[in-house]
Amino acid sequence: MQLARVIGNVVCTVKNESLRGRKILIVQNLKEDLSPVGEPLVALDAIGAGVGELVFWCRGKEAAFPFKRDATPTDCTIVAIVDSESHVYSKER
Repeated sequence: MQLARVIGNVVCTVKNESLRGRKILIVQNLKEDLSPVGEPLVALDAIGAGVGELVFWCRGKEAAFPFKRDATPTDCTIVAIVDSESHVYSKER
């Protein structure tokens, strides 16, 4: 799993049938100090995240696991929302 912030929504007029009703978001990977790193990614939302939220996402075969073995074509899925940024980084550490 990797840490990211949701920075936008994706709107699709044509989707794979198994993606109907599923939300697709844009996430920006973050370093340990919550600064951006790399290019933003498109991720399928499995938990109801929204723009501005801090999330964990996974990639690869595991990205399809939250969808109850559906044939969901995803390589990047949001799997958790981080409740508080203070749990991730503290200057006192």
